Amino acid sequence: MHSKPLPNAIVDAHHHLWRLDQGHYPWLQDEYDANAFFLGDYARMCHDFGPPEYRRRTQSLPIRATVHVEAERARDEALAETAWLHELNSQTGMPNAVVAYADFGSPDVASALEQQSAYPLVRGIRCKPKTSASPTSSVRNQPGTMQDERWLRGLALLERYGLSWDLRVPFWHLSEAADVAAQFPSLPIVLNHLGLPWDRSEEGIAAWRRGMEALARHEQVYVKLSEMGLRDAAWNTAENARLIRDTVSIFGWQRCMFASNLPVSGLNVDMPTLIDTVSLGVEDLSEAQKQAIWHDNAVRFYRIAV
Repeated sequence: MHSKPLPNAIVDAHHHLWRLDQGHYPWLQDEYDANAFFLGDYARMCHDFGPPEYRRRTQSLPIRATVHVEAERARDEALAETAWLHELNSQTGMPNAVVAYADFGSPDVASALEQQSAYPLVRGIRCKPKTSASPTSSVRNQPGTMQDERWLRGLALLERYGLSWDLRVPFWHLSEAADVAAQFPSLPIVLNHLGLPWDRSEEGIAAWRRGMEALARHEQVYVKLSEMGLRDAAWNTAENARLIRDTVSIFGWQRCMFASNLPVSGLNVDMPTLIDTVSLGVEDLSEAQKQAIWHDNAVRFYRIAV
């Protein structure tokens, strides 16, 4: 049950769908690795998650549109994933926007972006840069990092095709991401999952906040209020609501959007608790400002026809 009033309308700006008989998802099917996954054991996610399952999880919510973000399907099936999502949209009415995959470091990236952008629901690309395993290690200047010139040239092509970039890095890479944002001031960028503030110590939160402030200085950068789960830790509503308050304070309500990250978020939290947590984090805002975060900002950023 929800302890707080529901918003009038929601756009879910980040979720995943998969059918394991429709495509190859190595991380779900044949390369299961709980140690490598940021939330640990995810065995109970290794089954189909399609529109019926999504709607069961969200049945009490006024969801008006959803955004599908690439689900790490086999990389040679990136275009097939986009085609399948368009079939789902015609059959079920969801998703309503697609963030597809293309490899920025590939010599064929321009062709891949051209093919992806030909699909009418494709609005952006998520290509995760190579990141280090912890704040104390570094991968700077390695191939695939945010300092790799070839990778950055691929990223630069997004503007040619009218696409945004979904940025997904842990908090210790946020200042590097801010350096990238400075290079592309007219590229719409949206940070996934609050910048993944995994270290909840006082020092860890201070480092996360510094990175968020550096990124927020670039006005084309938005942020998704999503995925506050931690490995080996119970969901902490008060702590997570505080992270949301901090994020809204840093970026402004105009650049924040709600997202579920289903089904991944379900490893740590059910949807009523997630909605209540976000509601608590935005409770001091006006109704219009809340509505922007729950619905309007994602509609504008992803150019969704609601």
